[in-house]
Amino acid sequence: MTTTPHPRDQVAPGTVTVFSDIWCSFAHVALHRLHTTRARLGLQERVRFDHRAFPLELFNNGPSPRPGTDSEVGGVAHIEPDAGWQLWRAPDWKFPSSSLPALEAVQLAKEQGLDASERLDLALRRAFWAQSRSIGARSVVLDVAEETSGVDAAPIAEGLDDGRARHAVTRDFACAREHRVQCSPHLYLPDGSDCANPGVTARWHGKYGTGFPEVTGNDPTVYAELLRRAAG
Repeated sequence: MTTTPHPRDQVAPGTVTVFSDIWCSFAHVALHRLHTTRARLGLQERVRFDHRAFPLELFNNGPSPRPGTDSEVGGVAHIEPDAGWQLWRAPDWKFPSSSLPALEAVQLAKEQGLDASERLDLALRRAFWAQSRSIGARSVVLDVAEETSGVDAAPIAEGLDDGRARHAVTRDFACAREHRVQCSPHLYLPDGSDCANPGVTARWHGKYGTGFPEVTGNDPTVYAELLRRAAG
């Protein structure tokens, strides 16, 4: 018996539910493509993104190692360079040991509407992948929130401090395990369909943290169809 509703049963009309982690390079590609394709199609007022957490550190029982994310920049960034990338440039000790504070902040931003959570999610991804900022630190997460147009950082700070968003993240973790959400990113549409890592296939050479990813398929055109279906 499952304890959480199936993700496909919780997608509102005009919404794409996105399970992902912020320090996942493939999700960074997907969210960049979702935002840019939505703008190109003029669907900003008709389609919203509902972010749900796919916390890799809970699935993996540990944080993402810096060599792993650096290898993803080398192996994945070339398919969507405009998303913003760089190898980690801050001191090693500032590399985040957790993405949970950032994932919690995105859930807290939903209290201000899906538009606010979309903006904060995208800003936190860019902060990590393109700016080498430690998104595991409360102060950094709140700095990013304060810098993000359309986001009020004060209630996010309050929510991080009272811990109310941790349950949302762990609930999404339980949901992803129970209903076999495949990976970060995994999208669910209002018509009941879903798509894991849209348009991209890849394989790993060696173990994560010591090996590297190879993109074996890349079709960004699938996003237009996904968004048109979400728009109804």
